[in-house]
Amino acid sequence: MAEGVLDRRAVHLKAVAVNREDAIRQCGQALLAVGAVREPYLVTMLEREQSISTYVGEGVAIPHGTLAGKDAVLRDALSFLRFPDGVDWGGERVTICIGIAATGDRHVAVLAELAEILLDPDRARVLRETAEVDEVIAILGGGA
Repeated sequence: MAEGVLDRRAVHLKAVAVNREDAIRQCGQALLAVGAVREPYLVTMLEREQSISTYVGEGVAIPHGTLAGKDAVLRDALSFLRFPDGVDWGGERVTICIGIAATGDRHVAVLAELAEILLDPDRARVLRETAEVDEVIAILGGGA
């Protein structure tokens, strides 16, 4: 992952959501708060979920916007929210939500990089268990 793609202000290790829409909004709000997207991007994140689930397995969802939201992306960024109590995601239990904002066609590369990280049992375990924001940033490519 590129250096600086995950701002520590976009990492929340004890998030709580009432449902997946709430979880997606929180992921989007974290991207908005660090200046990676404009408000309209959040709507396209919800639209993406309505067309196809962003659940990728192993308790992980990777919400991101539709093509229509590309104009609202200001820079590549991630948000990382861990929901210790889990969130119902269409019958699956999600504990990790990684929001993506990517310029141009970078979202494909970002998804591929995330897949590589999440398929590594040691790094995936740290993301599920750590109490340290810095550990999440070290794995997902931090900086700021």
